[in-house]
Amino acid sequence: SRKPITKLLYDLLISDRLTTGEKREDNQTEFAWAEGKIIGRIDIHRLDVFGPAIQDTSKRSLSLLEKAGNRIHTRSDLNNLRKNLVVETGDILQSAELYDNERIFRTLPRIRDARFIAVPDSADPNVVNLLLITQDRFSIGVSGMANGTESASAEIYNRNLFGVGHELTLRMVGHLNKKPYVGFESFYNINNINGNFLSITAGYASTYRKEGIFLRMEKPLIRVSDQWGYGITGQSYSRTYELPDLHRHFYGAKLKYSQLNLWGARNVQVYRNQIPHSQVTFSTQYMLRDFKKSSDIPFDSPQFFSSTRQYLFGITWSQRHFIRDHLVYGYGITEDIPKGFKNEIVWGIDDNEYGFRYYSHLYLSSGNLILEKPGYMFMYGGISSFFRDNEQHQGMFEFGLNYISGLHAKKEVRTRYFFRLDYKAGLNRMDIEHLLFYKNNLIRGFSSDDVYGKKRLNLSLESVYFQKRDFYRFNIAFFTFIDAGVLGREKKPIFREDYYAGIGAGFRLHNESLVLKTILIRLAVYPYHPKDVGLLGFLVIEQPRQSFYSFQPGAPSPRIYE
Repeated sequence: SRKPITKLLYDLLISDRLTTGEKREDNQTEFAWAEGKIIGRIDIHRLDVFGPAIQDTSKRSLSLLEKAGNRIHTRSDLNNLRKNLVVETGDILQSAELYDNERIFRTLPRIRDARFIAVPDSADPNVVNLLLITQDRFSIGVSGMANGTESASAEIYNRNLFGVGHELTLRMVGHLNKKPYVGFESFYNINNINGNFLSITAGYASTYRKEGIFLRMEKPLIRVSDQWGYGITGQSYSRTYELPDLHRHFYGAKLKYSQLNLWGARNVQVYRNQIPHSQVTFSTQYMLRDFKKSSDIPFDSPQFFSSTRQYLFGITWSQRHFIRDHLVYGYGITEDIPKGFKNEIVWGIDDNEYGFRYYSHLYLSSGNLILEKPGYMFMYGGISSFFRDNEQHQGMFEFGLNYISGLHAKKEVRTRYFFRLDYKAGLNRMDIEHLLFYKNNLIRGFSSDDVYGKKRLNLSLESVYFQKRDFYRFNIAFFTFIDAGVLGREKKPIFREDYYAGIGAGFRLHNESLVLKTILIRLAVYPYHPKDVGLLGFLVIEQPRQSFYSFQPGAPSPRIYE
């Protein structure tokens, strides 16, 4: 403890002290006293958006603005909330199932927090009544951005339309030099139809970026106990710059295509008597993509834009359960950290207009608390490739590690440290396929198209300082970061290539009572930068919240090289 560096390393990797005085809640023991009893009445109590909290429901809003917000807000409909209950009157209470139901409520974008309270029944000692406390977010939000003086967008959205959980987004997009000069996008989403966790999403766009329609119906494997998952997605674009399963931007290539995806999965429980359970999931997916040829497509890569039919099959062995924490990616709300693993094998057939080929991949992932200490570690690794005539091509090798430290407190500041290491290498990729730094924000703000390669190694370090004081009800988190990376050619040692880095600081503002995105203000320095990146980078944007890898099985699909 006498040296600052060794003290920091000790606190990060070894120390098991929670200096905040707040302990991580163990969902396995919270309802231990009621385990095995019969569930009686289930009541729901809806808190106001502003004022009270799950931890203290007696609080009240004080400002006129918050009181007005409570009056304007449309509360979540009670019947709609009950559709998200997976426990019923007469069921045997199981702690893991009750906690998982809390988590499902917290995944809804309109819900700020949710918590069950078990109350002994006064008439029967074998019965417990449940009280579910929920708190909405203020469901209406606005957003916008401008790219210099050339283009801009503005949107308004509602994450709880009419109080029944429907979501509506309307966006206007404009550009001074590209037609249409003013465009429109819209999305409508219906969650959990008839309490079956089936959702439908529809969208339409007509902007300078893209023009087309999108429709999806899906029932994912949300719960560990779910037996079946399935989905269908259809989309047709007469003009776009992106492929849906690659999310790459092709400058100067206006793509025209239609695509249909069908998938289904069957969960089989393993070791039913153990908690948490493990599952083996058998899944399949059919994908049909029909390209309409365009002279804009790069001449040297016609196969990349070929019409194709894919038949994929997967076997996944997974285990997942969650533990409550706070001040990780959120700002004081309950966050559900996944623990477990997901190991999958996928193989299949790609029948495209240039020939018949096979595909396969192996992907392994694991996440857990470190030796039951506050830190959280997630690791992954995989290898994938297509094969034709016994030759491998469009392959990839990848591995990575994410570490999140425990929460450390000193006076008015609570601190977490984040570490991320990623490596990705292409194996006999096409000429048009490149790895970049700005994809996945690996070097923040480093938006260069001149620096690319077939292999990429990236390292990120970040310290986040959560402040106890707020700014007009917006929580504040200062952060500092160092991002560094190297891009290399396929057959050259990566460590002999040029290194790039970003060093900076900034702060985030967020109000958990609103559906608004996080406001990010950041200043960065790029000491070794190419011509299309400046030495300094200043940015003010809206940022969606980061999320954990959930180990949830789903549709088998090729690994993405980006």
